[in-house]
Amino acid sequence: MTRQVAFGRQDGTDVVRLHGEIDFANAAAIGREIVHRTGTSGPVLIDLTGVAFLDGAGVRLLDALVADVERQGRRIRLVVGPSGPARMTLMLRAFRDELLAAELDEAAAELGRGPAYPGVP
Repeated sequence: MTRQVAFGRQDGTDVVRLHGEIDFANAAAIGREIVHRTGTSGPVLIDLTGVAFLDGAGVRLLDALVADVERQGRRIRLVVGPSGPARMTLMLRAFRDELLAAELDEAAAELGRGPAYPGVP
């Protein structure tokens, strides 16, 4: 899994970088690794700019991760770049646009400003 998932921490934010293909064959294992390796406090950034393919299982994984993080009262952003496979797939699937950011620095700045959408601390 280490080839597809890399973890870091920056200014109190868990940073998860995904690479390659995220699909039915590996989405569950990637999800377990993310849940296991990220903390339970502070915001989460998931960088999808290195993802070459994202199928429905990958979208469901991201949806579940977002729900889990929000249930904990944490903020989350998905970095999808200005274009590319992850952005296209998430937009076609009508993923919540307010969670998507074009650049890592932009997403980190949004998370640092506090709530990005109503009802989530």
